[in-house]
This record gives sequence, structure tokens and C-alpha cells, in this order.
Amino acid sequence: MNKSVGIITDSHSGISQEEAKRLGILVLPMPFYIDDQCFYEDVTLSREEFFEKLDSGADITTSQPSPAEVLKLWDQGLEQFEEIVYMPISSGLSGSCATAMAMAQEEPYEGRVFVVDHGRVSTPLHRLVLDTLELVSEGCSGGEIKDIVEASREDVEIYIGVDTLEHLKRGGRITPATALLGTVLNIKPVLKLDVGVLDSYKKCRGSLKAKKVMLEAMEHDMNTRFLEARQQGELYLLAASSASEEETKQWVKEIGEAFPGMEVMCDQLSLGVSCHTGAGALGIGCCCRPRRGR
Repeated sequence: MNKSVGIITDSHSGISQEEAKRLGILVLPMPFYIDDQCFYEDVTLSREEFFEKLDSGADITTSQPSPAEVLKLWDQGLEQFEEIVYMPISSGLSGSCATAMAMAQEEPYEGRVFVVDHGRVSTPLHRLVLDTLELVSEGCSGGEIKDIVEASREDVEIYIGVDTLEHLKRGGRITPATALLGTVLNIKPVLKLDVGVLDSYKKCRGSLKAKKVMLEAMEHDMNTRFLEARQQGELYLLAASSASEEETKQWVKEIGEAFPGMEVMCDQLSLGVSCHTGAGALGIGCCCRPRRGR
């Protein structure tokens, strides 16, 4: 392991503080405001508490970390490493990446902190952090890692089936009238997360149809834009869930049956995404192992 390069990400990656210690990385906890009170993911706010508050109708909003919090973690990392690769939530979902890039141009961080705009969140970002640790072990510098990872920015796709329309309505992504009609008709929207931008993909009648649509969309993607990576064994199959443990296990089983021979990496859906989807959401995705020397 190249001890001169350290990795910092944020809790949008789904990496807990406990796992971060095992991996030898640092994770910046994301702030949430719940009824105007600030909480920090996996530090002062547990997953269970978050969903209890969400289900009770509490006013929950996500927030960018303060520049002071980011710099404090960078300083901590630079006490241990010569260089830092910082991998915050995708710029498509938050302005915190652009803020971090601006701060990295200032002393004493210029040339030592490399902010990566990777286009990922949740399980794809978790997987990318593991790939980045592999690049560190191969002896890559911070600048080389940034170039390699950003060159693979487009090599990801994820679909999320949402169980309730309530949180999309609250977030202003759909109108109250649409939400009401959708609930009456048992509409389960499937969202597409493409390079960090969350968009509507398809409206489905019922959860079974939503799962079928996601599996078919993933198979199509794997047989077209990701075919070469799949044939070369360079494609990861991913899943994410804010549903119950039983529902999550069933979903992973269905994915495994649809794509035999491929290992499924499944995470709990990060709270930053769960804020918009609510409980009961299921996701499937894929991403490529970053390619060297291109």
C-alpha cells in the first residue's frame, strides 16, 4: 500500500465510520436538518432514527457540509498522508464538489488534495472507493488517480424503484396532484441515476412490474454500452435498498437469478438518496472497473 496517498469520501458513499476505519480511509458525515435541528449521518443520526423521522412527516432537508468541516478532515488526512484524493458526492447532485475543487486550489492544499468529480453516489461510489484503494496499492499518485477515475465517469448506470410518491412530492420532483393520482393507481416510479443526475425513467403499475422493468433495463445496458466490459470481467453488478432486510434479500436473489455468475454488491441506500425515495426503495446498477492507461 502506498502510504503517501490517502482517500477521503463522504457518507453519501454508504461507507460507515466503522468500515472506514477498517479500510484506512476517512468519511465525512453528511449534515441533515430535521425540523431545523442539525444531525450528522452515522454520528448523531442513525439509519433507524432517520426513517422514523421521515415516516413521521418531519421536515428533513439535506445540506452541504461546511467548508470548515471539509478542511478539518483534509488537515487530518494530511497529517497521515502526503496527498489526499477527496471523493465527495457527485457534482450532479450537490454543489459541494465544486466548492471543494475551489478550496483545493488554495494553499496549503494545492498540489496535495485532488478532488475527484466521479459522477457517483451510494453503492457505485462505495465500489469506486474500493477501486481507488486498489489504484493506491498499485503506486498511483493522487493526480494519476484523479485522471483515471474521472476518465471512467460515464461508466455507470443505476435504476431505483420507489415505493412511495410522498417524498418525491415533498422534494418538488412531482406535483401533489400527480402524487395523489399515482397513489390511487398504485404507480411505482422507476428513477434513473445517470452520472449523478436523478431523473424519471418509467412509471409502473405495482412493485412487481417496477422490478421487472429495472431488470430488463439493466440487461439491455449490459448487452449494449457495457458489453465489452462485461465480456472482459471488468463490470460490477450493484444493488441498493432502503427496504426491509427481507425485501432486500429477495431483491438480491432476483438480481442473482437474472444475471447468473455475477456477484452482487448490495448496500443500504445512502440517506441523502433515501431522503427523496423514502423507505422501501430498491435499486440495481452497474459500473466498470476504472481502466488504466487510456
